Amino acid sequence: MTSKPPEPAGDRKSARQHFGASGERLAAHWLEQHGYRIIARNWHCAYGELDIVAEYGDELIFVEVKARRGNAMGTPEEAVTPAKQRRLILSAQSFLAERGEEQRPYRIDVIAVAVSPAGRLLTIQHYPGCVESA
Repeated sequence: MTSKPPEPAGDRKSARQHFGASGERLAAHWLEQHGYRIIARNWHCAYGELDIVAEYGDELIFVEVKARRGNAMGTPEEAVTPAKQRRLILSAQSFLAERGEEQRPYRIDVIAVAVSPAGRLLTIQHYPGCVESA
């Protein structure tokens, strides 16, 4: 019996990561089709990651993308917990501070991408400004 050599660690992505990246691509395309300009994707800081950063007019839009295959784990938008909302707010503030744009108007949106178990796009729902700081 022979064993296969291990794959290089940097070349492997989980099925979940591929699925999430696919949802983010669909969301970015949807945003562009609706007049948003994408300025960053998968931006990282100490507080977490911003899936998409876009501009719409003068406003900066931070977008959390949630993709789900079926509803067994709940709807995509239900996955944005209060803890996740706090991390999104801190990440958005970090993005603004890094660029010296703390006074720039912004909002945090969620885009929910629903895909059938067979992989067919069912819906894309946009929830503008649904994450607000307390």
